[in-house]
This record gives sequence, structure tokens and C-alpha cells, in this order.
Amino acid sequence: MTNPTQPPLRLTGHNHLPTRLLLSTLTGRSIRISDIRPSSTTNPGLKPHEVSLIRLLDTITNGAVIEFSMTGTTLLYKPGLITGSAAGYNTSTAGGVVTHSIPADCAARGLSYWLLPLCILAPFSKNAINVLFTGPGVVTSAHPESGDPSVDTVRTAILPLFRHFGIQLNLELRVQRRCSPSAAGTMLNSAGGEVQLVFGHQVRLPKTLHLLRAGRVKRVRGVAYATGVPGSSNARSIDAARGVLNRFVPDTYIFSDVTGAPPPLEKGQRGGRKTGIGYGMSLVAETTSGCFYSADTVADPRGGQVPEEVGKMAAYQLLEAIEQGGCVDKVGAGTMLILMAMGSEDVGRIAMGRDLLGSPGVIALARELKTFGMSEWGLRDADGGAESDSEDSEAEVESDIMVTVVGKGVGNVGRKIA
Repeated sequence: MTNPTQPPLRLTGHNHLPTRLLLSTLTGRSIRISDIRPSSTTNPGLKPHEVSLIRLLDTITNGAVIEFSMTGTTLLYKPGLITGSAAGYNTSTAGGVVTHSIPADCAARGLSYWLLPLCILAPFSKNAINVLFTGPGVVTSAHPESGDPSVDTVRTAILPLFRHFGIQLNLELRVQRRCSPSAAGTMLNSAGGEVQLVFGHQVRLPKTLHLLRAGRVKRVRGVAYATGVPGSSNARSIDAARGVLNRFVPDTYIFSDVTGAPPPLEKGQRGGRKTGIGYGMSLVAETTSGCFYSADTVADPRGGQVPEEVGKMAAYQLLEAIEQGGCVDKVGAGTMLILMAMGSEDVGRIAMGRDLLGSPGVIALARELKTFGMSEWGLRDADGGAESDSEDSEAEVESDIMVTVVGKGVGNVGRKIA
């Protein structure tokens, strides 16, 4: 809950808004964000997808206070207690399921824009999280413009990371209907996708993490999806991806998922150009120590891209993510670092690649954590925690940086006062 004695943090700009809302909800610190796109003459203030995320946070919390200015350029957010999908309180269907509808004007972002913050909040909830995402703005594939990963990557590369923190029971992400992004400027006229997140493992404090050796890649798994297009697109992209990966990892299996186009937005609507169709691929490499590297590609909605190109691009992106080293890739770095900061008052350690650690996203996350009172990070060359037994492992150790994070012991306030 919000501490009434502390004044709200004053922040400016629209950058890193999901991270700021997430940290505010976890720490209970109120924030006031001003100058949100004030210079825009056509669309000043908050974007539709940002408003939808705030609505989602308001749904799974109790006691939150949200105030907007007339133009939407100023936001006051006072977080409440994370209650989750409490039956009879905020659920719109039977069984304690929260239904969150995403409008069509939010299709500029992939569904992972909502899923990633929700997954980080779920372990600190008082009750289990059970959210059903529906609406014409639900894009389940990777988004070529915003760079959001696909729902399959969240399911296969993000949810398994919670095992390192002792969170592994009753975690499920169900893709009930798929939808791909449309070309820029084209509004979706279909019903969109449908995805359900079930997160039923809540803890008081995450375990302290010590992850210094990435190990060797032992297998590669993936999903090639085609929505409203012939299934031969999947077969061609899988063949191209395996042609690259089989030389490095023989244990490579890519599942093919072929579904029809999303139904029309209105019942009885016929004719017109179908939207939400396309194809793409999600690849995940797992190492012997439980680390994951992921890659996402999706065909250009404007056309002109063959399935073989999509498959090869996904394979090369995966190899590039593995080459960067470390025990986490750019998709899961934010989740790991935030959970380490929220954990018990102990020193957690994780090895990260130099390129990833110096990326703008990780640097901005370190600054935001410091703003909300979290401890600063310690950096030094990783020693691997053990003697290197091969030239490959020595090269891996030399290229990585060990990041030490001291937890603040904030943890699950709902479990503490329950």
C-alpha cells in the first residue's frame, strides 16, 4: 500500500513508463509523471496502450488512485495492494478470471507489453493471477515495429526463469487464438487473439540468485506459427532454420502451429480484407545450467518476405544472442534484475554479457531502480565461481561481467499483512 507520509516521486517524460508503474506498484511509492509527449500537436499525452496497461494495474490492485490531466500529459499514480484475481472482487467471469479487453487502437504493441509486467507482479500478489486477454488489440506474435517478443517467447523463455527464484508451481500461459500484426496505419477489424495467463505461485520473498555459469546449449526448441495463411509457410521456415541450427545443436525441434484467421469483429460481417494474418517463428535455446536465449521474427505485414528468410533470420538472431554470452538475454534481463532487487536482503549475483549490460534498456533500468530506492549494482569481471576446464569456458568467463544486486527485502506485502 502507499505510504501517506512520503511525497510522490516526480518524474518526467514517457520513456520507461511500464517500468516506472511496475516499480511503483512493487514498492508502494506514489509517482507523478509530467511532460508526457507535451510537444505532440496531434496526440499529446498517454498512448492507448499505456492507458490500457494502467487499467490492468488498477484491476489487479485494491486501493489504487489514478489521476490524469485534461490533455493526458500528467499522470498521478498511487499504487494499491496487489490482490490478484480475487474471486468476487474484480473478476468478471466465474472461477476468479479477470477479463481484460484490449481495444483495436492498442495493436501498435504486442501482448508481451502487458504480459511481462504482469508476470513480475504475480509472485507478489495476495491471490493467484488469472487474466484473460481478449479484444481486437491482442497481437500474439512478435511485433516488427515495437520489437515486443511473441507470446510463445514469454511462455518458453520468460516463465522458466522464475524457477531460479523458487517460483515454479502452477504457471501457465494458454494461447487460445492467435493474431498477427497488420501493416502500419491499418486498423484491425478482426476479433484479435485470446490469451490466458495463470500464475498461481505466490511467495513472501524470492530466493537469492547466484547464476554465474551459463553452461553449454543442450537443446533448441521453437514454434513456427501461421495465422490465416497456408501451412506450407511453416514447413519452409522450419526447414530453413534447421538448416542453420543443426550444424551446431542436433537436438533441435520446432513445432508447427497453423490456425485460421481471427473471426470478424462483428457477427455476420463478411467480405473485406482480412487482418491479423501472417506467420513468424520463436526460438529458444536452453543451456545445461537452466539459462535461456531467445529469438523472434515475424513476416513483414506489408508482404515481400518469403518464409525461408523468416526462418534463417530467427536462427541467426538466436546464434547472435548465444554469442553475446551471459546467463540471460535481453528479453529476460529486466525480469531477473527486478526480482533480484525485490528479494531478501542478501547479495545476489548473475553473469551478463558486456553488450547486454551496456545496452540502453539495462542502463535505464539501473537508473529507475536507484530512483525508487533500490541499491546500486556492483560490477566486476566474472570468475565463473569455479576453475575453468576448457578454453571455451575461459573465453566465456572473460567476456562476461558479474552483476551483484543487494535485495531490499520488499517482497510480498500482501502475504506479510494477511
